[in-house]
Amino acid sequence: MTISEAQKSGFLLAESLGDLYEDVQQSALFSDSKTFMDAVAKQPIEQIVEAYLVQKQMSSFDLASFVTEHFLLPTEQPTGYYNDASKPIKQHIEDLWTVLTRQPQDTGGTLIPLPYSYVVPGGRFREVYYWDSYFTMLGLQVSKRIDLIEAMVNNFAYLIDQVGFIPNGNRTYYLGRSQPPFFALMVSLLAEEKGEEVWKRYLPQLEKEYSFWMKEENEEVEASFRRVILPNGAVLNRYWDDTALPRPEAYKEDVELAHEASHSLPETVYRHVRAAAESGWDFSSRWFKEGQHMTTIHTTDLLPVDLNCLLLFLEQSLERAYRLQNNLVKAEELAGLASQRNAAIQTYCWDASQSFYVDYNWVEQVPSPNLTLAAAFPLFFGVATPEQAKLVASQLEEKFLKTGGLFTTLQTTPQQWDAPNGWAPLQWMAYAGAKRYGLTDVADKIAQNWTKNCELYYQKTGKLMEKYNVQTDELSAQGGEYPNQDGFGWTNGVYLKMKQELGA
Repeated sequence: MTISEAQKSGFLLAESLGDLYEDVQQSALFSDSKTFMDAVAKQPIEQIVEAYLVQKQMSSFDLASFVTEHFLLPTEQPTGYYNDASKPIKQHIEDLWTVLTRQPQDTGGTLIPLPYSYVVPGGRFREVYYWDSYFTMLGLQVSKRIDLIEAMVNNFAYLIDQVGFIPNGNRTYYLGRSQPPFFALMVSLLAEEKGEEVWKRYLPQLEKEYSFWMKEENEEVEASFRRVILPNGAVLNRYWDDTALPRPEAYKEDVELAHEASHSLPETVYRHVRAAAESGWDFSSRWFKEGQHMTTIHTTDLLPVDLNCLLLFLEQSLERAYRLQNNLVKAEELAGLASQRNAAIQTYCWDASQSFYVDYNWVEQVPSPNLTLAAAFPLFFGVATPEQAKLVASQLEEKFLKTGGLFTTLQTTPQQWDAPNGWAPLQWMAYAGAKRYGLTDVADKIAQNWTKNCELYYQKTGKLMEKYNVQTDELSAQGGEYPNQDGFGWTNGVYLKMKQELGA
């Protein structure tokens, strides 16, 4: 589904609102730009836009009144659920699955309706999110909610069939980008429960997802969309967005950033910002050229190590599905592509001088100097040699591991994907990666420190949060474009899975 197709289907798009969209978002009428983009029009959009063009010329015109008259604004729906810190944390999470589950619905707004039930993260995140959902599913597996896992996998398969890929979330303003490609891991999780036939069932969608990430305008061009050809002929991937405009859900922030980054064209800044949003790490010093300031963002110049490990697993998953279909020609083709990507990750993303996996700057042809938790992905997916795994795990323990879990990066900035913050998905990838190589001491420390942090915060507040300060339990996690959110899908999932792994 293209943006124009979405418009024809009756979905609300920022572009449909004309001047009203820009005026509302620039006015800071709402503290969170996402609020207006999640609103539902009370009348046909054409009528609202026409009325706006007339009424805004009047001296008595009030923008806030106009918006509330013509739009139904999103509100926190009462659930009848109340936080109770005296309740065991596992029971709290079990109860929350129902609270965070949404049924298929067609709002007539920016929400793209899905055919099956799904779990939302919580707080301001009122829709399903791509990579969040895998980590939520880890907890659903512990809770024996295989029905909900299957429903969510079917929703993502539906999105691939309808849109051509899995968007960041099921909103029209996310149609220009995806998120870290975890669909193959979701299928793998479901196959654990329902058998190998699952791989054959979702093969068409796995193929389409792979085509999306490998699409190019011209195979001779060095870089095209999400695909980059390196000097030795190797192919690796980057994050991207098909639109070089401010994000509708963060319009004012993006316009202000482009103004501050006066050394770059606005459309270049917007592309880098949107690509960082596709990474899920929005935002982090990882994407900043000098490691501190967002005005130096250069996301599309980087070949992220985690993305390429995920695509390696997708290639291996396709090989597996083809073998189950007895399509040995395609299986061998994908085995070859996976082998080439594995070698390219080792060539370009292993920095021997730092004994760590890093992103690769393909524009300057140098490894990124930024050390981040993305280095855990080659361990999780078995790319690292045993010696490399030991070197990475040693640095994770010495430099990243704190009393409450692992730092996301070693840089302290105002961004939420930097120190001192820690995030559930990365804790899981690091834990499982270390465990894969038999590095159980480091793995168990990660899991114990993280789950203890979650428990301490829960005892104080009765809540599980989107992110945590891992340096001290005296302070909440800070940073980013919005306040820390509670709920919270992937934190709940990783907590349950880690406790199961720890035998607790």
